[in-house]
Amino acid sequence: MNTITIDVVSDVVCPWCYLGKARLEKALELTADQVNVQVVWRPFQLDPETPAEGVDHHARLAEKFGGRENVERAHQQIADLGREVGLAYDFDAIKLTPNTLDAHRLLHWAQALGPEVQNRLAALLFKANFEEGQFLGDHTVLTRLAVEAGMEKEVVERLLASDADKDTVREEIEAAQRMGVSGVPCFIVNQKYAISGAQMPETLAGALLSIASENAQPSA
Repeated sequence: MNTITIDVVSDVVCPWCYLGKARLEKALELTADQVNVQVVWRPFQLDPETPAEGVDHHARLAEKFGGRENVERAHQQIADLGREVGLAYDFDAIKLTPNTLDAHRLLHWAQALGPEVQNRLAALLFKANFEEGQFLGDHTVLTRLAVEAGMEKEVVERLLASDADKDTVREEIEAAQRMGVSGVPCFIVNQKYAISGAQMPETLAGALLSIASENAQPSA
């Protein structure tokens, strides 16, 4: 069976990225008997200038989208789409928008432990933010989620307290931007094909099978 790699460029506070994650999982279920897929989570920051203590989530969005009514309409749309794939967004529970650099550092370290650990951590981070309203700028929260994903508490605490890999994560984000990634989620397949946006599972499945089939063709 052919194997392909999907680098998912995303931010853990991007609601469309959470939806894109769930739809990708549905697509992988549709293609499970035809292609092996390895998913790797890559960093992106929607607002890298957010202070460490976070900012008022609802006020920030109201300012960005032209008022609370516009925000509520957008949230309702995403919540409705999320229910279709088993997500339970609770936007009212989110009080602060964090700077996500530390969350991305955590995902970077989780990658070294294998795709299962990193995928578990990504799921926990998204759910903590969008369904439980937990503040992902809090090292205590991040450490607890990391341990739940299978990482060692003492190691995570020590790394988070340092500046380890901050530049590495920023460089990864800059590399994605140089490749043309300006919005997330973005699924980069085999480091060659980019699929932008939270596409429907059937659309993603079709693209993955097409790419897998192309890879299986003998070279001329």
